[in-house]
Amino acid sequence: MATPIPELIGSPLPAISVILPVLNEESHLEGAVLSVLSQDYRGPLEIILALGPSRDRTNEIAAKLASQDNRVKLLDSPTGKTAAGLNLALAASKSPVVVRVDGHAQIPNNYISLIVEILNKTGAVNVGGVMAAVGTTAFERAVAGAMRSPLGVGASRFHTGGEAGEVDTVYLGAFRREALVAIGGFDERFTRAQDWELNFRLRENGGVIYFDPRLHVTYRPRSSVGALAKQYFEYGRWRRVVSRRHSGTINYRYLAPPFALLGFSVSLVLGVLLSSIFFIPALVYLLFVVLASLKISTSVGEYLLLLVVIPTMHFAWGAGFISSPKTLVPASQ
Repeated sequence: MATPIPELIGSPLPAISVILPVLNEESHLEGAVLSVLSQDYRGPLEIILALGPSRDRTNEIAAKLASQDNRVKLLDSPTGKTAAGLNLALAASKSPVVVRVDGHAQIPNNYISLIVEILNKTGAVNVGGVMAAVGTTAFERAVAGAMRSPLGVGASRFHTGGEAGEVDTVYLGAFRREALVAIGGFDERFTRAQDWELNFRLRENGGVIYFDPRLHVTYRPRSSVGALAKQYFEYGRWRRVVSRRHSGTINYRYLAPPFALLGFSVSLVLGVLLSSIFFIPALVYLLFVVLASLKISTSVGEYLLLLVVIPTMHFAWGAGFISSPKTLVPASQ
């Protein structure tokens, strides 16, 4: 188990830097920041917003929040890319504990207190919890149901919950600053999958990544089929990049969507061209979608939406994984 860094030993209330990369978060930024400001934590706290070139009122809202509380600090993130914003915020931070929060997420008021407790108890270099998807519209609620079910996204603990313990990766994360600095922070070549890639390097450097189900982060799902498909296409695309760069980081959960897409497509083509018997694999997948939707749904309307949501998530992720070009990430920084 990793050795706790000196700043946390004997310090029940270490200073905390909460970092947020922010771009086009007009609808959710205020709620995200207020959820941090309302923490029951009594130690020193700063919030650093790395503001990208938003096309909505995000930066105006951020300026208002900073004027109302001097713990909120603003800095420019010219590219608006997540990894770049996180590194800028990390460089501007001063605390031994760095907590990542997204502009569309909300944390419970004991989140930071729990983080400090878990870091000190486990010696982990990064701790995280459940990506608790919660929707406000009917479509978002269907997406949230799929995201929180192993039938929708697989059995990752940060999606579905489970027992506390060591894991490969966690959602968002709360880090020992020293561990982040030691590996050079986030890899800015990655538009997506920065968490997977970063946590791999933390583990390679001898650190422990720790999941605790008490850490619940409210996540707002995408609000349309198009936005959901784009999100999961990018997830699959960049997860393939991680698997290429770091051998041993892929498992059956990540291979299931591309195999489902290929199997479904080949089944339809052969069924049309050769014999109807080849439709069987496609029909089996459709039956799975029907049964999974029944299992997850809480109403008829949600069931009907899930019939679209689940294959959209699976096939978009699979398409991204299959089509991910080897040139997506340059060989050097």
